Amino acid sequence: MVETRIDDSFRDGQFAELAYLYAPVGLVVTENRVIRDCNHAFAQMFGYEIKDLRDQVFAVLYPSDEEFANIRDRGVKELQTTNHYWDERIMARKDGSLFWCRVRGHSFTPDAPLGRAVWSFADLSEVRPYKPLTRREREIVSFLALGLTSKEIALKLDISYRTVEIYRAKLLKKFGVANTSSLLQSLGEVDSVHVVGR
Repeated sequence: MVETRIDDSFRDGQFAELAYLYAPVGLVVTENRVIRDCNHAFAQMFGYEIKDLRDQVFAVLYPSDEEFANIRDRGVKELQTTNHYWDERIMARKDGSLFWCRVRGHSFTPDAPLGRAVWSFADLSEVRPYKPLTRREREIVSFLALGLTSKEIALKLDISYRTVEIYRAKLLKKFGVANTSSLLQSLGEVDSVHVVGR
């Protein structure tokens, strides 16, 4: 059946469906944060069958509902102004395992960017293996990657400077590194502008 569809596509010169379904990167079409359709690579990346993801709220692919709420409106402003957005975030597979993912988006409804959109998802596991971090640790890493000082981070997060220093010290110990630069390198050369952690 699949080979017939491939042969038909090449015979008729109609490649759109073929390219979408078999692209080597995960592709998903969403409507108001609901998965309307996805390709094989997307479903496999998350450990599902395509049919199991159709019409599911996107929150099912996040580590928790809290994480989904924390991230869901990211990129709205960029999509409204440029209709392009990307970031790197932690997602959850069906089996509960977590992994870093690069997400890129394009909206069909720029005035309401999440109304209808297409997204690509790339699994970064080979270049950035997931290491367990709490939400607060991800927030602090994100701000450290932006070059903020502990005092500036404390103000942003409305916590004490000392608390930030404690988290920073624990992160350095957890990753077995001596300074912030080495910490960021051990996280796979995190590009601070595009890391979702807050």
